[in-house]
Amino acid sequence: MMTSLKFALYLTCLFSGRIALTTNLKLSLSVRQESGFLSPNVGDNVTLRCFYDGDIAAMFYWYKLTLGQRPKLISTFYKHDKKGTFSGEFENDPRFMLETNNGKNHLTISDLRISDSATYYCIGCHSYKFEFAEGVTLSVKGSGSNIPALVHQSASESIQPGGSVTLNCTVHTGTCDDGEHSVYWFKKSEESHPGIIYTHGGRNDQCERNSNTQTHTCVYNLPMKSQNLSHDGTYYCAVASCGHILFGNGTKLKDEVGSLDSLVYFLSGALAFTTILVVLLAFSVYRMNKKNTCQCTVCGMYGNNTLNIAYT
Repeated sequence: MMTSLKFALYLTCLFSGRIALTTNLKLSLSVRQESGFLSPNVGDNVTLRCFYDGDIAAMFYWYKLTLGQRPKLISTFYKHDKKGTFSGEFENDPRFMLETNNGKNHLTISDLRISDSATYYCIGCHSYKFEFAEGVTLSVKGSGSNIPALVHQSASESIQPGGSVTLNCTVHTGTCDDGEHSVYWFKKSEESHPGIIYTHGGRNDQCERNSNTQTHTCVYNLPMKSQNLSHDGTYYCAVASCGHILFGNGTKLKDEVGSLDSLVYFLSGALAFTTILVVLLAFSVYRMNKKNTCQCTVCGMYGNNTLNIAYT
């Protein structure tokens, strides 16, 4: 899909009729996008922010990439124009707006719908070169009444270094398209941005059909072997069915060794504190005993002198 996206962008940039001005200008372009994973509700408004730097004239685009579909061009903006233009199905949709001033190419989507769930890319183009931002994944949550599928995941799983774990995803699909759907796995962690790590494609051989309700129940497994710290994160199961995308709540992998290490550190700290406290108490008792011994010795000396004087 990414190859198709780059090819489509190349054609767009090639026939845009705008060639970057390179005379006495710094030939560089930097495109930055607030990437991540957003989960707004149906009817909310969201602004996807994109910033650019550079003295060179350039074109900027927003693309929508829906799971299982070709990338769609949303908007085109030339740096020296006052405003951008929308393309295709987005051209006459008032829910989409652009903010294109002062190094910005922000895309605002109002009155969100389930169909807006996708990954959005902000892209810059100059001299037939493309600068891709990281992209932001938008998962719109609905009330559930019009959702053609349900996704269930376990909340968490424990892992051990070198061990293995299997993530489970149960999908309940509706009656449309005879239960045909695709299932994807996303990973989100502090070290990396969300991205697809595995897809089950259109395989529905793991499904059981309920003849009474005409629905399908499918169970998908993601086996993971030779675990290490790089596998830490939250794994999301997503199903594309009936033209919609629905994400599970995610399964968080917990590092048992990391938790054990924290416990060991805590106990070690408590032991060290206790040891220091015992040493201080012992030293205090020693000083008190020594002081009492000295006082007894002095008293004994004075007592002997008094007896000697009285005897004399």
